[in-house]
Amino acid sequence: VTGWHISSVRQALAPRVAHRVPYVYTALYEGGERTEGVFLTSETPDAQLWPAMRLLAGEQGVRRWFVVGNDYVWPRRTSRAAQRYALRGGGQVVGRHFLPLDAHDFTEVLRRIEHSDADAVLMLLVGADAVRFNRAFARSGLDQRCLRLSTLMDENMLLASGAGATRRLYSTAGFFAGLVTQENLDFHGEFARRFGVEAPPLGSLGESCYEGVMLLAALIGQARTLDVRAIETAADTVAYHGPRGRLRLRQRHVRQRIYLAEADGLDFTVLAQL
Repeated sequence: VTGWHISSVRQALAPRVAHRVPYVYTALYEGGERTEGVFLTSETPDAQLWPAMRLLAGEQGVRRWFVVGNDYVWPRRTSRAAQRYALRGGGQVVGRHFLPLDAHDFTEVLRRIEHSDADAVLMLLVGADAVRFNRAFARSGLDQRCLRLSTLMDENMLLASGAGATRRLYSTAGFFAGLVTQENLDFHGEFARRFGVEAPPLGSLGESCYEGVMLLAALIGQARTLDVRAIETAADTVAYHGPRGRLRLRQRHVRQRIYLAEADGLDFTVLAQL
């Protein structure tokens, strides 16, 4: 089993496939997954969020964060981690607001941000919810006062948000379409050859699904069996080469480089490796 889906789906699925088949989870998540047979390719807060918050504190003077997230396990646990990181960096979380999935009305959370003394908003919103929030945030004029940082924002979401809604929007991730590496250029070239130059942009979500299949193949190939315990035994010797270069598995998690990027209209400009 492999795929990109939210953490509540993973929590329901993992116990049902444990000990039976290998399961490669490709979405960023809150950390702490230890179910036997579950392997994870994507980012966790310690490696992704803390370095980004630290850099923005140092370079942009961010001290006061307001957290906006969907109401389920990933945003709630990541919000608690953000509180620790903010304090560690000499700042604080001045407010939190959690919304149901498929949220359309942001009136209350925008009012709370406006009345707070926040100078940055941490977005922990999924898919279309993040897109609609970006639009509402820009319409409110809050983008002139607060920068936004998201750990889940790719080029397709920028396109859906519109260039006017991405001012002072930052994202942190292990992959961006604009990364200038030979592996990424080759990946995009093959994608364009197969699906055409007008195919949807290759963002971090799509790349992660491709990489999930690669990791699953590497795990099975190294163990030479589908037996979960044998795969677990061999897992820490597994490495594979993909769009992000050569990556290795350690303690069921892929060790990876993480980047900070800033939106420039409908594209991201990578600013730093964290």
